Amino acid sequence: MLHCRTIRCMSVVIALCASLGRSAVTISQDGQAKAVIVVAAEATEAEQHAAVELAGFLGQVTGATFEVVGEEKSGASCIFVGAGAGPRVSTEGLGAEGTIIRTVGDDLVLAGGRPRGTLYAVYTFLEDQLGCRWWSSTESTIPKKPTVRVEELDLRYVPPLEYRSAFWFDAFDGDWAVRNKCNGQSHRLDAKRGGRHIYEGFVHTFYPLIPPKQYFADHPEWFSELKGQRTTERGQLCLTNEDMRQELVKNLKERLRKNPAATIASVSQNDWYGNCQCKACAAIDQEEGSPAGLMLRFVNAVAADIEPEFPHVALSTLAYQYTRKPPAVTKPRHNVIVQLCSIECSFSKPLADERNKAFRDDIIGWSKITNRMYIWDYTTNFRHHILPHPNLRVLGPNVKFFADHSVKGIFEQGAYTTNGAEMAELRAWVLAKLLWDPSRDGEKLVNEFIEGYYGPAAAEMKAYLKITHDAVEQSGDWLGCFENLTARFLSFDTLSRGWQHLTAAEAALQDDPALRFRVQVAQLPVLYAFLMRWDALREAASAANADWPLPSSPKEVYEQFLTIAQQKNVTRLNEHQPGFGALEKALERAKP
Repeated sequence: MLHCRTIRCMSVVIALCASLGRSAVTISQDGQAKAVIVVAAEATEAEQHAAVELAGFLGQVTGATFEVVGEEKSGASCIFVGAGAGPRVSTEGLGAEGTIIRTVGDDLVLAGGRPRGTLYAVYTFLEDQLGCRWWSSTESTIPKKPTVRVEELDLRYVPPLEYRSAFWFDAFDGDWAVRNKCNGQSHRLDAKRGGRHIYEGFVHTFYPLIPPKQYFADHPEWFSELKGQRTTERGQLCLTNEDMRQELVKNLKERLRKNPAATIASVSQNDWYGNCQCKACAAIDQEEGSPAGLMLRFVNAVAADIEPEFPHVALSTLAYQYTRKPPAVTKPRHNVIVQLCSIECSFSKPLADERNKAFRDDIIGWSKITNRMYIWDYTTNFRHHILPHPNLRVLGPNVKFFADHSVKGIFEQGAYTTNGAEMAELRAWVLAKLLWDPSRDGEKLVNEFIEGYYGPAAAEMKAYLKITHDAVEQSGDWLGCFENLTARFLSFDTLSRGWQHLTAAEAALQDDPALRFRVQVAQLPVLYAFLMRWDALREAASAANADWPLPSSPKEVYEQFLTIAQQKNVTRLNEHQPGFGALEKALERAKP
């Protein structure tokens, strides 16, 4: 099997024009279709949709109309969609998502494993050979090429990650998700789009499975003992209590029976500390050297209990906060997924950096005892979704680090409740590409997006992002996922220099309203930073004897922000609070 790096380094040239001395599959000639798309009668709904998508995008690219037929047509080349449509190709070893792109004589085969492989083969072909890009749910680049010929191809690829989720608001769109090969729980992927991984309970399921209102009065011993008292306030479950475990198993089985599509079920701690300190629990914690050991013993027992009835379901639990350190004794069962969370990490440095040594040691430790580790990673600022968050330089190295340490699934949590978060479309797209192929260069992907998305303004946008990223590196700021407004990199100098490039980018697009609006959305983070710290930044400008880059009226700046934010359908500024209340309060405090 060819590794993706090998494929990228091969001297196979995909020509979109005639190449003397070499045979080529002619798909279109001067805007006329020279091939038909063949899909088998017994093709799955996803394979049929793949054929329809291929016909549609080939039509946009070439200007021709492509037929989707059930059998070969004489006098035309065939594009066979799905392994059963034409020449026999082996899908052995492809799993659910592996792809085959192969020329056979004058024909082309686009096929893959079921349910999603054929879809992914079609989109890979459209991307790599024709240059199609789907930047967001509403914005794309579809080249115009009336003549398309494809040279000899024999490509086979199996993605190393089974679970891939760019958890950003716009990325939940089903068409965007399938075209960019995300398959996580929250992406709106129906059967024709290949479906997705489905959870029973996504995370923090202790209290949903054992509700305190239902059980605490009669069974306080089922819940955490903290400071000598049984409590449900910021607590967990008592994982050494066998009666509680049996009730949890009963409740979980009932849920799974009502959710037959689920392939993963969450049995995971609440979103805080408060693990049980009773004598029995504390003794196991000491033996294991980490509360993760008791967690695994409990989850392993639940996994063993559900396996006879639900052999296709894996149990997911967290290595998070107090359970992040791997245990000394217990290992996960074969049907247990451990999801390690990077919440304490610095995202101004890659995870391999010494600043993140504690997390690096934990992921190495977990990789030695489990063969099905997932990652819950953080790629936004939850306190201020709109604020500049210069973490783009670490995205590529971090995903590669995960893949190099045997990770099988990655959940990249971003701004999932609103449009318009800082560089949201860029992050979602770059992350999707990295999750599909972790060997890709993150910096090159960022540059590709900027050039494709901002067009003539790309150079100014790159300059703006360089200023913010250089500033966070020079400041030494930690850059966590709950960053404050007063971070050192958010200085007047950084913001004002960045603003100069953002206004220059807008000026470069005066004749293109669509691209100009994209830049205006990218300006929102700097406007937000100025508004939230108006008086302090005015004082900094005065102290530096520097020109103020914005209108002198905070109300005027707020109106500028609001106009673009509403047009972009921004509904909140942070993870939990809807509306613009924090910005309105800042405006009230600001001095004209």
